[in-house]
Amino acid sequence: MRFLVTAGPTREFLDPVRFLSNPSTGKMGFAVARAARAAGHDVTLVAGPVALRTPLGVRRIDVVSARDMLAAVEREDFDCLVATAAVADWRPARCAAAKLKKRAMADTLRLVRNPDILKTVAAKFAHVRRRKVFIGFAAETGEPSAEAARKCREKGLDLVVANDVTAAGSGFGTATNRVTFVHADGRIERLPLLTKAAVARRIVRFASQTAAAAHR
Repeated sequence: MRFLVTAGPTREFLDPVRFLSNPSTGKMGFAVARAARAAGHDVTLVAGPVALRTPLGVRRIDVVSARDMLAAVEREDFDCLVATAAVADWRPARCAAAKLKKRAMADTLRLVRNPDILKTVAAKFAHVRRRKVFIGFAAETGEPSAEAARKCREKGLDLVVANDVTAAGSGFGTATNRVTFVHADGRIERLPLLTKAAVARRIVRFASQTAAAAHR
């Protein structure tokens, strides 16, 4: 299979020295890319600004903003898209050419919505859904299943991997994760605390099984 994986944060610049972002390190996405490659798949990794080495045998595309990431994803062909990236939902309406002074900040910071990458791409392939697998992530604070189910349903996904980022061992930058698999058919599968590598292997296995079932 051809796996396309997004990972890390995006940065949405307000001026040359300030940006909106989040604490994502990209570890989960890089683990998925590594697991997919180890399973013998062809893997392309679209990474936001992270300090991680490219997994062996993986093709990497570096991006900065949400719009950069969407453009990169739309250029690629794939059998499975695993969208682990923590994409900024909003961006400044304009990026100033020079550093903004403090007194100008309150009058300048107006936000506009960023594109929803996974929803946009999944919608484009709705007519060939049997031939592609879409997996999303939902990083929440508190019990994540309901929000993950909504995302799965509204975006037309096969699976949403949800977690509470405030839970011990299950947040940004950790080596472990405690996730819930929310399936398109409504099934909820709660996994114990696992390494991100172990979670990644389960995701890759799900994608492979889903693709195989679609082609029977």
